[in-house]
Amino acid sequence: MVQDAERKLRERGLRVTAQRLAVLGAVSVRPHATADELVDDVRSRIGSVSRQAVFDALVVLSESGLVRRIQPARSAARYEDRVGDNHHHLICRVCGGVVDVDCAVGDVPCLTAADDAGFEIDEAEVVFWGRCPECVAASQPFRGGRDGGPPGGRGADQR
Repeated sequence: MVQDAERKLRERGLRVTAQRLAVLGAVSVRPHATADELVDDVRSRIGSVSRQAVFDALVVLSESGLVRRIQPARSAARYEDRVGDNHHHLICRVCGGVVDVDCAVGDVPCLTAADDAGFEIDEAEVVFWGRCPECVAASQPFRGGRDGGPPGGRGADQR
């Protein structure tokens, strides 16, 4: 894992640092985590590290394409290492859990807009909202509707 992460950093012309390696490892273990959640994970891996160092590493890793940053409506940004494919996300409105889901129509159709307004489209972001099976089984009917958004609940991330 560490050698693979080092190789990926070098391939993109990035310096290999303990912080970057720890952030890559933390994102790999906990996909869809927020930056604040990742700070705790990185600290458990390498000890004392500033919150800003983790945030800076996430920016560099996102910009280099090693990590994908997603920001669902009314939610903190989340990070994952599943990059370069055409997948989307299911988000539970009750607990905030996030699950990856493959595109039902393949790679290209999601990038074909009815009217591209002259844009060269290179990415599409699709988010499906609802309730996860655990929240459906454990709760009364959800009454928040589309504007209710995720409450940021327990944030159980699944892959």
